[in-house]
Amino acid sequence: MDLTPRPGATPAPPGAYYAYAETPAETTTRLRPVKARKPVRTVAAAVCAVLGLGLIGGAVTGSWLTGDSAAEPHDDSAYTVSRSAWHSVPVGTLFPRTLKGDGAGPGATDRVWTRVAVASDSGCAAGLDPLLLRTLRPVGCERLLRATYTDATRSSVTTVGMVFTEGDAEAMGALSTRFTTQRLAARSDLMPRTYPVRGTVAAGFGEQQRASWTVHVLTEVPVVVFSVSGFADGRTVAEPQPAAEAMADGASTATAQAGLGHEAKGVADRVERTLRRTVTDLTEKPE
Repeated sequence: MDLTPRPGATPAPPGAYYAYAETPAETTTRLRPVKARKPVRTVAAAVCAVLGLGLIGGAVTGSWLTGDSAAEPHDDSAYTVSRSAWHSVPVGTLFPRTLKGDGAGPGATDRVWTRVAVASDSGCAAGLDPLLLRTLRPVGCERLLRATYTDATRSSVTTVGMVFTEGDAEAMGALSTRFTTQRLAARSDLMPRTYPVRGTVAAGFGEQQRASWTVHVLTEVPVVVFSVSGFADGRTVAEPQPAAEAMADGASTATAQAGLGHEAKGVADRVERTLRRTVTDLTEKPE
């Protein structure tokens, strides 16, 4: 990520990031002569073909941007571009200062999250529990990026992260299948770690404060997106609940009632969409 310091800012240590306090059949039938096409019809046919391709391309791109892994535009290009995005894209692009979650809260209420701080890029051992790190080993770890956000009421905090892997499309697809079939994203022993920030609302956001989480293995790009949420007041949570369960109808745990499943899912989704848009913009740039 490009983290050019602002004017007057104190230079960061080497390698550190600034933390903002964020097949046809044969036939013997005689062929009949074909009349020459009229120019107007030829032009019309060409226009229709172009429009048709445009609509198909637009649909594929739209599916990619909204997270439909069945649509994978320019796999090689997307993998190449995204693999270096962690150091070539500005931090404010990957982790926007503000995330808007229209309809992302309980009962489709709107949410707004503000970035508290961005962690220095690191290896995965710094931000992932050993078991989760071991689970991601088949795709390797190029770099880990994390940021912590708080909601508009400052009553919840959420750490969101992206693991930029070394895996190819086949490896990422296999890992995604494993996460789905074995329901790994719902295992509490694979829950991501938090990124507490001293002197902020997330100062007390430690491992015991983790309340809800989500982990999503992308297949269009070599990235794993995760998030973990908790209460901003530092209270401990005895039984963390995966976001999908906390968001389910009828869920009555404190985590669910506080909307922390929605917080984890909402923040992760917005950061993931931002990454998709960024990669799409970069791969569509003329050479």
